[in-house]
Amino acid sequence: MWSAAELLIAFVIALLTAIITTPIIIWISKKCNLVDQPDNRKQHQRAVPSIGGLAIFIGIAAGFLYLQPEHPQMTAIIIGGIIMLLTGFLDDILDLRPGTKLLGQIGAASVVAYSGLVIEKVTLPFMGTVFLGEYVGIALTIFWIVAAANAINLIDGLDGLAGGVSTIAFTSILIMAIMDYRVIVIGLCVLLIGATLGFLAFNFHPAKIFMGDTGALFLGYSIAIISMLGLFKNVAFFSFVIPIIVIALPVFDTLLAIIRRINNKQGISVADRNHIHYLLLKNGYSHRQSVWIIYAFSMFFGVMAIVVNNAQLMTSLAVFCFVLLGIHLFSVVCGIRARGSFISLVNKKEELHKRRLK
Repeated sequence: MWSAAELLIAFVIALLTAIITTPIIIWISKKCNLVDQPDNRKQHQRAVPSIGGLAIFIGIAAGFLYLQPEHPQMTAIIIGGIIMLLTGFLDDILDLRPGTKLLGQIGAASVVAYSGLVIEKVTLPFMGTVFLGEYVGIALTIFWIVAAANAINLIDGLDGLAGGVSTIAFTSILIMAIMDYRVIVIGLCVLLIGATLGFLAFNFHPAKIFMGDTGALFLGYSIAIISMLGLFKNVAFFSFVIPIIVIALPVFDTLLAIIRRINNKQGISVADRNHIHYLLLKNGYSHRQSVWIIYAFSMFFGVMAIVVNNAQLMTSLAVFCFVLLGIHLFSVVCGIRARGSFISLVNKKEELHKRRLK
């Protein structure tokens, strides 16, 4: 167990390393023309360096060398993280095909799953603890890691958004880890928070650098990993939903994107300007206001996850209702007409079915 002083030193090392490294990454990106060019789908009006995730990774690595956290699957976690980072990096510089990008993500998740770090059980209301079979656990683990990585990647559309939402998620998990005495999770969260905050100093609007897929995929991967190390191992009711509540808005945005693209008969990987952050802009909120609104709701969901983490059944059910209410309120703020979109999707499917019958 590390002392508070050691954790503080690790935090400062990760923070300062990211602060020092980010300007270097900016310079290298400009020299090598590794920049994100503006277009009609993006908010920025100038070319911006786009591989800032490397600075986050270097910051974490520096703090890691000092703290030296130990875990039976740590080697696999590191290898999986590097694969996820490289997948994002290659996508940022080469614009990979969606299938190739997904293959890299699955590869990173598979390394972790086959090392033995899997979701072994979930706790359900009225059913108690349900143990998953080996193959179900592996499949669910791979799905969770890939889903979390893509959820953070999809929400990375405004300056400081993905980094801030990830930091809020890491902080929520850190609090739960302290309450549950999950030492390894505490150490990793401290490093992730420090490095991400150091990068955010250059990523707030107007951003001097973007984290790109390099950072977004890696942060999503990290959220998935630390949640598996801690949140899926508790004994609270609804344990399966706690990690989802922590990143409720990225998950919500991902589900909306899937429904929207199916509704429009588009590929799931097709980019558009209808993500929740763009909807806030369309509703008249400024760039900074949109980011802070999402921050505020992310904090709310983080608090709800903390409450559920050690709650009894009735309290969990009550909090779950508050979570649904929070999602509804956020939908109103964004101007989302989810019900209308859902009905439209159902009607289109019924119409297609009738045509087939004819």
